Amino acid sequence: MRDCLGVILAGGLARRMGGADKPLFDIGGRPILSHVIERLAPQCAGLVLNANGDPARFAAFGLPVALDSVEGFAGPLAGILAGLDYAAGNRPDIAHVVSVPGDTPFVPRDLVARLAAARGAAAAEIAVAASGGRVHHTIALWPVALREPLRRAIAGEGERKVSAFIARYPSAVVNWPAAPCDPFFNVNRAEDLEQARSAAGENP
Repeated sequence: MRDCLGVILAGGLARRMGGADKPLFDIGGRPILSHVIERLAPQCAGLVLNANGDPARFAAFGLPVALDSVEGFAGPLAGILAGLDYAAGNRPDIAHVVSVPGDTPFVPRDLVARLAAARGAAAAEIAVAASGGRVHHTIALWPVALREPLRRAIAGEGERKVSAFIARYPSAVVNWPAAPCDPFFNVNRAEDLEQARSAAGENP
């Protein structure tokens, strides 16, 4: 999908991991973020990283870094807005943004294609990924045209829940199988990191 920009969300506080940058943890000899980039880049016209704080810590990955434009830590919705703003300001040819957390090393290689197909088939505004009976609201395909409504929801209404914002619009949910490895497995705790390393070894 050549009119899609990928935004990798790396702006979380990672409280359960001691405040460390989860995307920089190692899996299979490489940072999680490297795995995400490798899987997502071929599906998009470009990638941007949403991260707050000193962007220099991500310099080795060679991606532009988009900071939250909303003051205070407003969560993943602010990161999605940063991606939409980046697309509008830097890639006027881009009509859609796909958001993916930076701690999901097994993102499916058909993510964008299936989300785009479902969105078109359902005449929906947003398409969202799901697996194992769970909807992953931060893994979704968004039209850039929603950036101002999203800004108003965050800054004007105090909205913080991705699911609540999505519920305002027609959406399509696309399911992936969760076995043998959930493609949307994310690293939240130390034990998740070990599980991801094990899964990477079994499914290189």
